[in-house]
Amino acid sequence: MKLSNETLSMLPENVKRPAYDRTALTPGIVHIGLGNFHRGHQAWYLHRLMQQGEALDWAIIGAGVRQYDAEMRGRLLAQDCLTTLIELDPAGTSTEVIGSMIDYLPIEEGNRPLIDRMSQSDIRIVGLTVTEGGYYLDPTSGAFDTAHTDIQHDVANPDRPKTVFGAIVAALKARRAAGFTPFTALSCDNLQGNGAILRSCVVGLARLTDPELADWIDGQGAFPNSMVDCIVPATGPDVIAKAEALGISDAAPVSHENFRQWVIEDDFCAGRPAWEKVGVTLTDDVHSYESMKIRILNGGHQVLANAGEILSVPTIAACMQDPDISAFFRKVQEEGILPYVSPVPGMTPAAYLDLIERRFSNPEIHDTTRRVAFDGSSRHPGFILPTLRDTLAAGGSVEALALIEALWARMCAGTREDSSTIAPNDPFWDALQNVALQARDTPSAWLAQRDTYGDLAKQADFAEAFNTWLVGLWRDGCRATLQRYLRS
Repeated sequence: MKLSNETLSMLPENVKRPAYDRTALTPGIVHIGLGNFHRGHQAWYLHRLMQQGEALDWAIIGAGVRQYDAEMRGRLLAQDCLTTLIELDPAGTSTEVIGSMIDYLPIEEGNRPLIDRMSQSDIRIVGLTVTEGGYYLDPTSGAFDTAHTDIQHDVANPDRPKTVFGAIVAALKARRAAGFTPFTALSCDNLQGNGAILRSCVVGLARLTDPELADWIDGQGAFPNSMVDCIVPATGPDVIAKAEALGISDAAPVSHENFRQWVIEDDFCAGRPAWEKVGVTLTDDVHSYESMKIRILNGGHQVLANAGEILSVPTIAACMQDPDISAFFRKVQEEGILPYVSPVPGMTPAAYLDLIERRFSNPEIHDTTRRVAFDGSSRHPGFILPTLRDTLAAGGSVEALALIEALWARMCAGTREDSSTIAPNDPFWDALQNVALQARDTPSAWLAQRDTYGDLAKQADFAEAFNTWLVGLWRDGCRATLQRYLRS
């Protein structure tokens, strides 16, 4: 059954579907970055509200700023922007079609359709899932990188911007000229303080061309911090086949685990859906939730994926079944990460680690080590190095974290221990591979990448531990090196 509004009533009885009239929905949100995660997470929460007869004026309009978004746009528009969500759990599979998204804007150079739609007063929230590396942050200072060529393009061409931030600034400028209030800009990316970072990018870019506009955005706009969590693998032929086996022809289905969490700072300037009615945590303190999740879950993903790639272990669940990798994961967490994580209401770091281990071990979730290891040049600085800096400041042992970084350096050399090739897996793969091969003989070359490590190469304990582990990885192999760490 080809998925569409017309066929919703004909779906198999065991497939949940919208109970609301989708023709009555009106938009309130533009979301930029319509990947699997957004559709399996934020769009699902809104769908749940709509199932209760609420938030019918908050429907989502999808958007993107890159040409590769055009393919997803075509797929979703062909099925009336419906998405099949397949929950994968050892206890059984469940399926739901969600309908909270109603349109997808054209992808055009200069982003005029996006700017025009965000400029209209019915749009009250603009959400973003543009990945950790999409925020144009200076790798050393963490500040908004105004010297980046894309940002400089937007400064010179504010009416035809390349970046999502340029499009947001242009739309806010048009809203101010029309006498409208700003919309809330809501980052849903895995960045500590993602709302504050988004504010720095938008206000910082506006200040380069129109200081009065920047002051208006900063004073009247809102950029709430948030934390999002759900394991949502990339969609491959197997997921499409699962949907077809359920009787649904969906060109872009999403599989996901049976766990979701969304924590949002309750700071909105133009209203919001009543997300708290469907399980979202609204709080004034997102930071502790962010830190726990980013360090234990996202950092833990890097612990597993880099070792898994080197040892040709295909998925995260398979890594958790490998006795050496899973024991390595547990010891790194207990000795190198948990001591630098604070509890949140109702959850200690140790209990959260137990939860993460169960989630990572779900054999139904085929989350590949390749997907999780992607974009290490953003993920290691965001998920591992903050813990490393806290460890150094506290005078703690850096052995565990140094080994994580050595595994990343070994992986970036581009070959597994079975001699198979690791295909390019980072926006800066060529540069990383070049340095990783140099580091085989001169480990210090890896830490000399100031864009990633800043001044950490000057920290003698960390540099010495890193050198020792990387030499061991090349000399003795990954498994023997993990076993040596486990005996220490």
